[in-house]
Amino acid sequence: MAKTSNDFKNYPQPTIILVEPQMGENIGASARAMWNFGLDRLRIVRPRDGWPNQKAVVMASGAGRLLDEAPIFDKTSEAISDLTYVFSTTARIRGLSKEVSSPEKAMKKARNLIEKGERVGVLFGPERAGLSNKDTALSHEIISIPVNPKFPSLNLAQSVLLNAYEWRNGGEDPKKNKNVPKLAKSGDVNILIDAYEADLENKGFFWPEDKSESMRLNFKSLFSNLLLSDSDVRIFHGIRKALSRDKPARD
Repeated sequence: MAKTSNDFKNYPQPTIILVEPQMGENIGASARAMWNFGLDRLRIVRPRDGWPNQKAVVMASGAGRLLDEAPIFDKTSEAISDLTYVFSTTARIRGLSKEVSSPEKAMKKARNLIEKGERVGVLFGPERAGLSNKDTALSHEIISIPVNPKFPSLNLAQSVLLNAYEWRNGGEDPKKNKNVPKLAKSGDVNILIDAYEADLENKGFFWPEDKSESMRLNFKSLFSNLLLSDSDVRIFHGIRKALSRDKPARD
């Protein structure tokens, strides 16, 4: 796993995460679109053609710095582990119970969250198929771009550009408000989910077998939708430990 730099020290903004991008040219064009609108926090998950990629550098033009500084991750869960609120961009809702917003509404919400000190990320899927259900389930909210339903396919960089524009169009750079309770990091929530999933697996909860995968997916999505704080995560861990004891712990 790549080391994540502390990229929230200076200019507060959302982090753009490209999941399994297939073409270097699209990665470079995405970086260029980001920098057009003042965004420079880029992360990349499993680029198909490896990294570094010279085609990405050429296409990025003056935004090459974003590529130089972009950490590369093996898993989407690792790329968002330090974030507290994650949007996923997809044209396919695919049965997950999540709030769906336009880029304009989503970026206004992102600005409000960042103003409160939250760490926000936006996931973009591979060009051919978009984000998988597994990756979308890790997010808190879906961004759906209102395109022609007969031709919904958007180039990766176009999708990044639309969201970056809405971010830039949303007003002045936000200031952090330290008086608002902070949401838990996605990495801490995923540790909690894994612990509960293991317990439920041992109890035979994910049954019948043919529905097990969809049950796990919706279970993960449920926790992502709860918007847990650090205190909430500690309470859920405490509940899990209490339920695992044979008798109540009393002094």
